[in-house]
Amino acid sequence: MADILLVEDHRELAELIATFLNRDGYLVEIRESSGQALAFLEANTAKLILLDIMLPGMDGFGFCAALREKSNVPVIILSAKVDKEDKMNGFAQGADDYVEKPVDMDILLAKISALMRRNYDLKKDNILIHSGAVSINRDTRQVFFHGKEIPLTVKEYELLLLLVQNPGKTLRKEYLFDQIWGADSFSENQTLTVHIKMLRDKIEEEPKNPKRIKTIWGVGYKYEEN
Repeated sequence: MADILLVEDHRELAELIATFLNRDGYLVEIRESSGQALAFLEANTAKLILLDIMLPGMDGFGFCAALREKSNVPVIILSAKVDKEDKMNGFAQGADDYVEKPVDMDILLAKISALMRRNYDLKKDNILIHSGAVSINRDTRQVFFHGKEIPLTVKEYELLLLLVQNPGKTLRKEYLFDQIWGADSFSENQTLTVHIKMLRDKIEEEPKNPKRIKTIWGVGYKYEEN
């Protein structure tokens, strides 16, 4: 699953746009042709598509037309083709919006936010939480890491959610234990340590050198968005 599928054959531009989108909390997949993008959508989902027009093989207009035969996912065209006829063609093929290149990222982010809110109404209610490479859907209790769903136990999920909701804050072990297991729990404090290790195994590139769930020795743990 991705929040945004960016279809752009200019790699440097695509990576630059993706960097801005990542900073705003979106999970982004980049594909460099219509064929690659359609193949991605055969096996995956995206909440919104950013689409260049000048693509190798099938152009963006053709991609949009093919997409609309089976999906209503929102599409924003990004193009240096700014003639009225090009814009009208984009809308005729099913695009939801049209942004001229060079792209003004503030305007693009505002348009993305509006489409996401209008189509999914998730961000407004904090149902969907993005934290770097980690994404949590509180409605379905699903957790994704780099766009791939990861299985978590009930306690792992609750612990991760509590950490993600408090980025940059040092949370004491006693606080974490009481919030997840309860002050009257018969579990031992070592249970927290075990669950922290299991979470690191699932959301850290190097579990023995964690970048997200950091130990504050003698105090507790701190979650960093990465």
